[in-house]
Amino acid sequence: MINKQKLWFLTLFSLILVLAAYYIAIPENSLSSLIESENTKSSATNINIEENDALATLRIADDEEVLSQMENLQSVLTDSKSNADEKSNAFEKLKNINLNKGKEDTLENKILNKFNLKSFIKIKDDQINVTISSKEKSYKNANDIIRTIQKKKKKKKYITVKYQ
Repeated sequence: MINKQKLWFLTLFSLILVLAAYYIAIPENSLSSLIESENTKSSATNINIEENDALATLRIADDEEVLSQMENLQSVLTDSKSNADEKSNAFEKLKNINLNKGKEDTLENKILNKFNLKSFIKIKDDQINVTISSKEKSYKNANDIIRTIQKKKKKKKYITVKYQ
């Protein structure tokens, strides 16, 4: 049974996917001509476009992967043929997926607030992969980000920082 929260999540996720596909499908010259025509119509309006395609692509791919994992685990939970151990394992995996998503969002917000850098973080077991959207590649920033993330963790984690 689908509750309201799941329905909203699926609706918004579908909308994001459609908008992302539309943005990717638009020819680049039509976007620039649209911006130029908008600028000539009103000089008071400034349009700033930031290119974070790499981070958006990573987020979409990760969301699709997580969604498919969740659907598989939910089908195990709702399947009447599954035994108690399978259902318990599926529930634990769902719980871990949700906890990891929360940790990833928290770390992304911390990097944004502390270093003023947009990032994408993927936590998998004891590995944390950080992708930073920045033209300036700084080893000092990467080292500071690794230290900031490690301070939040009780166990040692393998943390990688990559610039896009």
